[in-house]
Amino acid sequence: MAATVRERIGFIGLGIMGAPMASNLLRAGHALTVANRSRPAVDRLVAAGAEAAAGPREVAERSDTVITMLPDSPDVESVVLGSGGVIEGARAGQLLIDMSTVAPATARRVAAAMAERGVATVDAPVSGGQSGAEQGTLSIMVGGEESAFTRALPILQVLGKNIVHIGGPGTGQVAKAANQMIVADTIAAVAEALLLAARSGADPARVRQALLGGFAGSRILEVHGERMLRRSFQPGFRLRLQLKDVRIAMDAARQAGMRLPVTERAFELLGEVVAGGAGDLDHSALLTAFEAREGIRLSGSAEGRATTTEEV
Repeated sequence: MAATVRERIGFIGLGIMGAPMASNLLRAGHALTVANRSRPAVDRLVAAGAEAAAGPREVAERSDTVITMLPDSPDVESVVLGSGGVIEGARAGQLLIDMSTVAPATARRVAAAMAERGVATVDAPVSGGQSGAEQGTLSIMVGGEESAFTRALPILQVLGKNIVHIGGPGTGQVAKAANQMIVADTIAAVAEALLLAARSGADPARVRQALLGGFAGSRILEVHGERMLRRSFQPGFRLRLQLKDVRIAMDAARQAGMRLPVTERAFELLGEVVAGGAGDLDHSALLTAFEAREGIRLSGSAEGRATTTEEV
């Protein structure tokens, strides 16, 4: 759904997710000012009609609404609150939409600092991966005051389809932490299941096909199960970022006085794979942690059908 109000929007962070999101805002008719650490992504958007800014402060000075899509909490704090940051170019009446995945405490800290400048803030992390960013079908979990959410909604509707206001500042990040727990735990379960099928003499591709029609069916079994069978680990979402997101969930659990035993195990496995140098592969490459432990390798055909395991 295209936004009905055209705003001057600033967008900071043009990675795998941010670049297509920014492109969707351009196509919706918004005037867009962009900034990014590396120049090529900026140049591509400028060629499509955006304007380039020298940095976050200039983005804020030239925008009504600023969107950030950055890798981690320190990046958001630096870009928004640091020297030359968004806060230095901010003015009363602006809106900040942080769509990064960060710690809930970071989201609350940013919201409080911006409120002192009269800037409304929502934390609005997303789920749906690169394809969701490209197609404008992301699921968006929003924390912030009701008035800020209402203002952000027309813009968010350009970027996603399932947009839910969770509650006050930081609660969008709590929802995203829960999302990333489920994603990591389910990827681990799918990897184990496919390896068990192959090791036990069943065709894992056909096992996956059967499971997709039953109660075990899921988007992860559908998409990431196929990636595992094809061994197609070109990143849609990088393992190192999945590890970071699960760490956020575990930190939130500690602050809440609880443990996450299933997620703790997934965290260990993610850490092993990232430490082994695979951090920039897709998170479906978590499969390789199980392969290394079991001394086997899921072997796929050109058609994406894995029929055997190879001893390694």
